[in-house]
Amino acid sequence: MPTVSEERRGSVRTAVTWGVIAAGALALVGLVLLWPTGDAPSLGFPQDDYYDANVTSVSADECESREVLASVDCFIATFELTSGPDTGATGQLVVAADELDLPSVQEGDRITVLDVPTSPPPYRYVFVDFQRATPLWILALVFVVVVVAFGRWQGVRALLGLAASLLILVAFVVPSLLRDNPAVWVALAGTVAIAVVSLYLAHGFTFSTTVALGGTLVALLVTAVLALIAASATNLTGLGDEQAQVLRVTAESLDLRGLLVAGIVVGALGVLDDVTVTQVSTVAALRRANPAMGPRALYTEAVRVGRDHIASTVNTLVLAYAGAALPLVLLFAQGTAPVSRILTGEVVAVEIIRMLVGSIGLVLSVPITTALAAMTLRVDDAHGHSHGHDHGHSPSQEGGQSEDRGGSPGDGHPSGVATQGSRPVATDHSVGTGEDGRPSSAGSTTDPPGDPADPTNAEGPDGQPETDEWQRFSDPDRDFWND
Repeated sequence: MPTVSEERRGSVRTAVTWGVIAAGALALVGLVLLWPTGDAPSLGFPQDDYYDANVTSVSADECESREVLASVDCFIATFELTSGPDTGATGQLVVAADELDLPSVQEGDRITVLDVPTSPPPYRYVFVDFQRATPLWILALVFVVVVVAFGRWQGVRALLGLAASLLILVAFVVPSLLRDNPAVWVALAGTVAIAVVSLYLAHGFTFSTTVALGGTLVALLVTAVLALIAASATNLTGLGDEQAQVLRVTAESLDLRGLLVAGIVVGALGVLDDVTVTQVSTVAALRRANPAMGPRALYTEAVRVGRDHIASTVNTLVLAYAGAALPLVLLFAQGTAPVSRILTGEVVAVEIIRMLVGSIGLVLSVPITTALAAMTLRVDDAHGHSHGHDHGHSPSQEGGQSEDRGGSPGDGHPSGVATQGSRPVATDHSVGTGEDGRPSSAGSTTDPPGDPADPTNAEGPDGQPETDEWQRFSDPDRDFWND
């Protein structure tokens, strides 16, 4: 008959499982109801023709400025088209010295140009950007090789999860937002679908993955609610970005504040699943190392790891946002506005809210996920099952020890090696007889009493199993992992 703790654990496991199933079902309903149908509304952008080209020569000259009625220094880049209907034809880019928004090009550069046939011949082609497809593909290939080489099949599954996540973003989230569906609901449905697909693909259909997914979804919901409250309390309009300002003119029905909140929710997911999976793995490792540990002990130890992880992850998150906004910070630093005004302006305030809301959700995901894992995980839940053969006997029944004195076939252990749980234990070299009649090391298979390296084998002064397993395990002066 199961104990009260086992019954409670089973109840919580059932609740977590059904909670994740319900969240997945709601996400599926959201995908169906919010799925983009029909043609997307026009955002007012004309259909432009972009072509690839190679710069063949660059020369300096004087030309008429587009800003003032005067001659200014300029450079003329001659190029050869490498794509489009006029492949092989040559053209010129005329860039004045006062056009500071355009970079300088060199001979041999591979660029992209915009063809404007209605413009005068010297200005028919406009510089758009440099071609970056080849180095990006090479970098992506290196990324795939590194992930697969280290992660092996799990790395392959992780890449499949990444591909599925990108597919959901491209096929559902973006088109649905363009059709003016509620941005926050679109983001929640999309992120839940991404979390379900990516986590199960990367980590397998195990209960450990379900716990990590449950913690991720709860933290994601908290992040979404906080983002909505913060955006409303600070009166964010979503117009701090130039692209958003263009959208307000070309697609005025779009909810720009909703788009802002949706961006925060989608951005938070990438960090949340990293933290939740780590916490579940930590609890699982502790559970395997000492099956006698209770939920409170598991939670206490795993949260210590979580605090270390959070301390570095929050710092990484803050630095990532600060690095992305560094040019903007430098621009404001040259001005005369007070620091308080700069920080509370919408352009900077948006980034601060992203950082703080994302960090709060990240921190809260640690205790939430750790508590779920501590209350529900069993020894055989995390990343596979126990490799020991206990033959139906628990450590509490036999002191955590089993012996193999004869090395019977099929037991998985060599002759003369004792096992405790799933690991071999030290042998007593003082028992046994060699060919010369003297004691040899081929005899006993007993484990030294009170071996601290395995809390399930700990013995008290009277030789009996230690009743307070956790006291020995939690000794701060003992290096448990390297004993």
